[in-house]
Amino acid sequence: MVKRLFLFLILCLVSDVYFYQAVTTLSPNTLFRISYWLIDILLFIGLISLAFVRRVRNDTQRLIQILITAVLLVFIPKILSFPILLAEDVTRLWRGFPPRSFYVSEITVVIACLIFLIVVFGLTRGKHFYRLRKETLHFPDLPEAFDGFTITQLSDIHSGSLTNIKGVQKGIDLANEQQSDLLLFTGDLVNNLATEMEPWVEGFTKLSAPYGKYSVLGNHDYGDYIRWESSAAKEKNMQRLKEIHAEIGFKLLLNDAITINKSGQSIALIGVENWGKGGFHKYGDLKKAAANVAPESFKILMSHDPSHWDEVTLDRGHHIHLTLAGHTHGMQFGIELFGFKWSPIQYMYKQWAGLYSRDGKYLYVNRGFGYHGLRGRIGVWPEITVLTLKRML
Repeated sequence: MVKRLFLFLILCLVSDVYFYQAVTTLSPNTLFRISYWLIDILLFIGLISLAFVRRVRNDTQRLIQILITAVLLVFIPKILSFPILLAEDVTRLWRGFPPRSFYVSEITVVIACLIFLIVVFGLTRGKHFYRLRKETLHFPDLPEAFDGFTITQLSDIHSGSLTNIKGVQKGIDLANEQQSDLLLFTGDLVNNLATEMEPWVEGFTKLSAPYGKYSVLGNHDYGDYIRWESSAAKEKNMQRLKEIHAEIGFKLLLNDAITINKSGQSIALIGVENWGKGGFHKYGDLKKAAANVAPESFKILMSHDPSHWDEVTLDRGHHIHLTLAGHTHGMQFGIELFGFKWSPIQYMYKQWAGLYSRDGKYLYVNRGFGYHGLRGRIGVWPEITVLTLKRML
């Protein structure tokens, strides 16, 4: 974490120096120059301090969110417009390094302003700019009765961050409009506290699916990221969270499996608790969850963290046909255009958004319904996933 933040700081500093050259080419005002660096120094101090935060207290979370927002607004336009000035330097090298072109600097600042507006959109409207993503998956051993069976997946609601009732309802309505057979939620209902979800219970109870609604826990659901007055208080919070899952109509699978029946045939739905690589807790137990599942069954696994797929699921002797995950949020920041996708999160997770396959096994990583940390989404929009299962002929 500290190493990656250090590299980001270097990138910010280099792009900052370049962008400053463009700004001073257009405006020699001394007060403007002092203000430019004063803002940067304050943000750098904040970022360095953030690297040494080991456990986030409730009263500091808002300050961290404000800092992240400010960093995006100030540095992202500079970083993304930096290549223009770098390209100009290549030509200046061959021309004996004359002064920077006024017009190139002007173009750089205009592009930075456009990027700034995109960031503002992401921080205001982007958090509820829900995108519907559909995939059709083919399996040779899918039971015939489930040919054409549809699944709507939601993930990472993070109710503690939600504030806009109409915006959230738009996402709920879009999910219901799909009229899928099954609705699955792959974890992180809250940020830390079960009470965060209570204002949203009524809205989410309206989600419906004829073959049921099922859920698993994500890393944030355990309350591991805040200080508790006692272990009993933490346990009470967990118990309340489980009750809320039931209140909104979700059957919570805790290292367990159920059978979904249709026209005399069945598929197995397995749900594990959170299991993540690195510093994340490994509560999930796939062996326990699938203990009573027949090896020949068609299996769908809900596992919040996609790293579980690489580290555990793929190596299991029993074939897990489809794994559904979330967790990454696509970092809520990136570029997804015309089939191209990029986000800084890809340097931490090999599977971070969308569909992946290996050896006839599929993983789908949902980009998340809500948001956390960054109070918005930029380029990687909130997602409602619809998967259609097809029997391969």
